[in-house]
Amino acid sequence: MIIKSSNYAVSAVREDQYPKDNLPEIALSGRSNVGKSSLINTLLNRKNLARTSSQPGKTQTLNFYLINDEFYLVDVPGYGYARVSQKKRQEFGEMIQDYLETRPNLKGLVILIDSRHEPTKDDIAMYNYAQYLNLPILVVCTKIDKIKKSQVNKVMSRLKKNIDLNYDYVTVLTFSSVTKLHVAELGNWIEEKISK
Repeated sequence: MIIKSSNYAVSAVREDQYPKDNLPEIALSGRSNVGKSSLINTLLNRKNLARTSSQPGKTQTLNFYLINDEFYLVDVPGYGYARVSQKKRQEFGEMIQDYLETRPNLKGLVILIDSRHEPTKDDIAMYNYAQYLNLPILVVCTKIDKIKKSQVNKVMSRLKKNIDLNYDYVTVLTFSSVTKLHVAELGNWIEEKISK
């Protein structure tokens, strides 16, 4: 995928704030601080389009990024951050659920999982929920550069042990924003989904 233009478009917390142009959308989800903003910036070859933070829980809205005037990447709030109140977590959950269930131009969901850790209950729940919605899923194991090469197979085994990958619409990639591992494959997956 060749990126010609990428711009922040809008932040939304409800349907009437979403873009109205019916362009295809790819959503990005994952626990807080899993690397969604870094993945967006790496994919788009931009330094700070999506703001990165060492403090988890910074993304609190659905952030729409317009790419090539052809589609949107949608950064959803991270889940599982303990310092957010229970009420706020519930609001995030409802906002994400409303978006995933009602957006007809949503073409796929990228679920980011930190390769250094077991998938969390929230990761597994999001994966199962996306399956339930019949969404094409790309599971991206982030921060793979922090894993020894000899441990990469272990990461994949751990993923398969925790998540049922026998789903027709799932693809799995390892990814690094540092080394840019599998950036092209990520772009190809997105391109394939938005063209359907």
